[in-house]
Amino acid sequence: MNDRDKGKVKKSGGSILVIMAGILWATMGIFVRQLTGYGLTAIQISTLRLTVAAMGYIVIMLIKYPVEFRISWKDIPLFISLGVCGLAIVTCTNFTAIQMMSMSTASILMYTSPIWVMLMSIVFFHEKVTKRKLAALSMAFLGCILVSGSGGGLVTPSGILLGIISGISYGSYSIIGTIALRKYPPLVVTTYSFLFAAIAMCIISRPSEFVVIFTTSPGRPGLLAWSVALGVVTALVPHLIYTIGLKTTPASKAAILATIEPMMTTLFGAVLYSEPLTMGAALGILCILGAVMILNLSVSEK
Repeated sequence: MNDRDKGKVKKSGGSILVIMAGILWATMGIFVRQLTGYGLTAIQISTLRLTVAAMGYIVIMLIKYPVEFRISWKDIPLFISLGVCGLAIVTCTNFTAIQMMSMSTASILMYTSPIWVMLMSIVFFHEKVTKRKLAALSMAFLGCILVSGSGGGLVTPSGILLGIISGISYGSYSIIGTIALRKYPPLVVTTYSFLFAAIAMCIISRPSEFVVIFTTSPGRPGLLAWSVALGVVTALVPHLIYTIGLKTTPASKAAILATIEPMMTTLFGAVLYSEPLTMGAALGILCILGAVMILNLSVSEK
């Protein structure tokens, strides 16, 4: 195998990792439904996900990159804002939306994040407004209207609002993360983001209630297994393999490949929970995915 063929294999391997990450992220709704059955709230489930992932990242950093684990004290507020705004809020709002609506609707509303990134970039970084960006924004807005107007009892105004907030919060991770990545490696940024997000969630999630639930639940082994798997499957592993995949896959291509996440979420919801998908909702999802792809294609052409 020559160097050119090896390069192709590496690139295809990176794309596969990105797709795998998207599929793993799409399983979040499954874990939320299972843990809700044990009596956990969206905030408590969010706390479990972020805490398990944070512990995993800390172990990896201490073993493989102990020197890089150090950060400047003056950058702590940056990482706190990144963890709270970009991880804690998005996880809470998305998980609550999943409990209130169909998994597909909650996922696609969170997936409006590139649109909010575009708007925030225009405001904070003074990026130019192009026809392509306006077209993407219009498609995304139309998609949100179609999604919110479809689905019958599976869609609620408060659920739609929470879904949109999750998209804005998810988008803020890219904006704040861009600043952090100017000074620190990706794994360091990810580790501290999850750490401060987990700390914030532990403060507001009433730890005493966790003790009661985990000590009195008749299905404690299953509860523990689902809790650990939540953090590993939907946070620790996908974030790691996505980061590895980015080494050989352009960010613009990776973002397009990651659109498999809401598609798989819709499939999981339909197959596992018999969630209906109306024609209007399907068109709305396609509009939002189309808007995301337009934005990412515009990036790849630059």
